[in-house]
Amino acid sequence: MSSPPRLDTLGQLKAAVARGDVRRRPVRDEVRDNLAERLRRKQTLFPGVIGYDETVVPQLVNAVLAKHHFILLGLRGQAKTRILRALTTLLDEWLPVIPGSEINDDPMAPLSAFGQAKVRAEGDDMPIRWLGRDVRYVEKLATPDVTIADMIGDIDPIKAARGGLQLGSELSMHFGLLPRANRGIFAINELPDLAGKIQVGLFNILQEGDVQIKGYPVRLPLDVMIAFTANPEDYTARGKIITPLKDRIGAEIRTHYMHNRADAIAITEQEAWVERGGAIEVPHFVREVVEEIAFQARGERKVDKRSGVSQRLPISVLETTVSNAERRALASGETPTVTRVTDIYAALPSMTGKFELEYEGELKGADQVARDLVRAAVSQVFDGYVRDSDLKPVIEWFDLGGALSLSDTTSSADMVAQARGVQGLIELAHLVGIAPDAAVPVLAAGIDFALEGMCAQKKISRSDERGYFGAEPVRRPQPPQSRTPVLTPDDDDDSPTGKKKKRYYN
Repeated sequence: MSSPPRLDTLGQLKAAVARGDVRRRPVRDEVRDNLAERLRRKQTLFPGVIGYDETVVPQLVNAVLAKHHFILLGLRGQAKTRILRALTTLLDEWLPVIPGSEINDDPMAPLSAFGQAKVRAEGDDMPIRWLGRDVRYVEKLATPDVTIADMIGDIDPIKAARGGLQLGSELSMHFGLLPRANRGIFAINELPDLAGKIQVGLFNILQEGDVQIKGYPVRLPLDVMIAFTANPEDYTARGKIITPLKDRIGAEIRTHYMHNRADAIAITEQEAWVERGGAIEVPHFVREVVEEIAFQARGERKVDKRSGVSQRLPISVLETTVSNAERRALASGETPTVTRVTDIYAALPSMTGKFELEYEGELKGADQVARDLVRAAVSQVFDGYVRDSDLKPVIEWFDLGGALSLSDTTSSADMVAQARGVQGLIELAHLVGIAPDAAVPVLAAGIDFALEGMCAQKKISRSDERGYFGAEPVRRPQPPQSRTPVLTPDDDDDSPTGKKKKRYYN
């Protein structure tokens, strides 16, 4: 952020406004103008918000251009709070305010009694203070215990006593969060959790643009842009948005989970802590499997879809997967540290708390449901890399009795050495994207993916004790057996042919 303008007094500010060097405008006009300028210059509108360019962002732009208050409706982990905080980038870098004002009074048009008295007393010599854009964003998480005093304000008896003021004096008021967001953006997260009577307190500011405190004739025509978030499934679970308040919200914008794996990978790459100061590599197929777990969970009937599966799931899983790879690399002295698909199973504790289960899932258990999701994700991703014909040499080797004793702690050198004895396995690792000249830990990750992919598709089997082995029991050729005629108990001489019936047993 650049330095604030070199304007120190009210008189200097007035002169700058007259010259056109400083613009005075309501906050919603300010946000609208800055957004329009970004559109004209084809700049990024909301940095860090991925996957919404064709859906959420156009609706959000329309709401801002219309100068509407708006609400974002969506399940958990759909970047609602990130979008709200990104709105600060549409504010001017610096805003002049009266020093000591609790509600960011405009030096040229103060609202509060404090600001008006200060301007009358000091005139054009009054010092001014410059407020950065980040300070002009106020956010409140709605909870049932929030009071009207927290949001709007209340009488402060201590302030009145210390100043020798009447309780009805505006100077004795304690301003709440909403007045303190004057000339900025006020965001309320999880609006349904806000008590109904508190929601009623927001009516005036949304429609008439003012607030009244404690029944005293104090009217503050605030200049504020208000945005809300809510989970639509929570309307009946924890509360609801009262109808008159919904009627006063200008736009209702629905968010969603990512529609494709590429966008989801970009979000996780942006948010996950992977760069840990060492040489750490995460193969692309590992990233794909991690993201596919969330996609599988959102479609799994054992998982409660009303609760949703947050994008935080793949972020946490990837971080734990990298940690397991780090643990193996530290124990074996390998470099670089390369994550494997089997490392994802070590991240099960990062999954089980990220989704709610239906009754059938509760019976099966969260841990087993998570394992099933990982297998389904591995199978789906592996299917995009290979064909059945590519797998035949490896599957035949296992079906003929071959086995590999491997685990997530096996060193890369040991894994590659064992894999060289399996026909077609090294070639299969190259098919999943591993270069022929790749380092040993990278090649080991490709071999691990190939084995786990075949295991997930039930082409081969795996157990904690035996490692990888054939999916079908080995069929050894049996020696031919002679057939000996045996008389059955119901043999008799009364058959139509007069011959005894015979049955053969091996």
